[in-house]
Amino acid sequence: MATVISGSAACEYALGYSDREHERLIRQASFIAPVTERFFREAGIGRGQRVLDLGSGVGDVSMAIARLVGPTGEVVGIERDRGSISKAEARVKAAGFHNVSFEHADLNHLHGDTSFDAAVGRFILMFLPDPESVLRTLASFVHVGGAVAFQEVSWVPMLALGAHLPLWSQVLGAIHQTLLRSGANPEMGLDLYRVYQRIGLPAPNMHMDVILGSSPDFTDVILGVLRSLRPLAEKNQVPLSALGDMETLPGRIQAEITSANTVVSVVPLVSAFSRKTGQV
Repeated sequence: MATVISGSAACEYALGYSDREHERLIRQASFIAPVTERFFREAGIGRGQRVLDLGSGVGDVSMAIARLVGPTGEVVGIERDRGSISKAEARVKAAGFHNVSFEHADLNHLHGDTSFDAAVGRFILMFLPDPESVLRTLASFVHVGGAVAFQEVSWVPMLALGAHLPLWSQVLGAIHQTLLRSGANPEMGLDLYRVYQRIGLPAPNMHMDVILGSSPDFTDVILGVLRSLRPLAEKNQVPLSALGDMETLPGRIQAEITSANTVVSVVPLVSAFSRKTGQV
């Protein structure tokens, strides 16, 4: 298949590309898959469509789209890390998909002229230095009537939901501060409303989903974020000493949740889609 999207070499990504982070992303994807699939259906993505997936990572969103568009459709994933592409390609092959391909490009510097029925992404715009510019470029790849559908995060409700658990709250606070100091936008989800309109799209249809749980597998998704961000936290002088021994942290978190007989959330997902009505 010919390359349809291109760009310069990959740039730094806050969570990194380690095998451990890849595995965390796969676990996270399993928890939020029903929300994402429902959202893409709501956005009108379906059989036979050609869809562009921004920041395709290890392939979870691309495979979710592939199931929706079926064998007559096509998914093109754009990813800046070649190692992630290799893992995604292996997973796509193992899953038996023949309608998914991946292109290597810097997400901040994209160009191409291929028309798609939709452009999608999950948890990616928040890490880009100029998400508005990237989204404008992506929207230009979508034909009139096509959908631009993104899921991003909102940390405000998550911090509020965890405030009654002291240790868990400290974990969330450390992650939140690291994201802020690294230049990421932990409220990108709510910002989508303004960004869509600034690039010339209609005001998007939006909703927020908060997934709750209490099992060790569930809480480890967030603790995994902390592990992946730890070098960046230290670089940006975010204090982690109050969390104690990182090896025993998962057990202490679980004991706190069990003692309170409560649930916690993975980061609330803000879903926003809009249909292109003219040139962007």
